[in-house]
Amino acid sequence: MPKMKTHKGSAKRFKKTGTGQLKRSHAFTSHLFANKTQKQKRKLRKATLVSKGDFKRIRQLLDNVK
Repeated sequence: MPKMKTHKGSAKRFKKTGTGQLKRSHAFTSHLFANKTQKQKRKLRKATLVSKGDFKRIRQLLDNVK
C-alpha cells in the first residue's frame, strides 16, 4: 500500500494548534469592503477553529501535517 499524501491545498489553508485542533481563516476578506461594517471587518481578521463536523473530513486530508 502506498503512503498517504497530504492534500497540499488544504495544508496551505489550515494549521494545527498545540491541542490538535485546526485553525482556519475567514472567507469574505478579499474585496468589497465598502459594503461591510467595521465590526464585520474586524471580526473577519481573527482566525477561528474548524467546526466539529468539518474536522473529521479535513483531518483525513492533513494526516501528515504537524
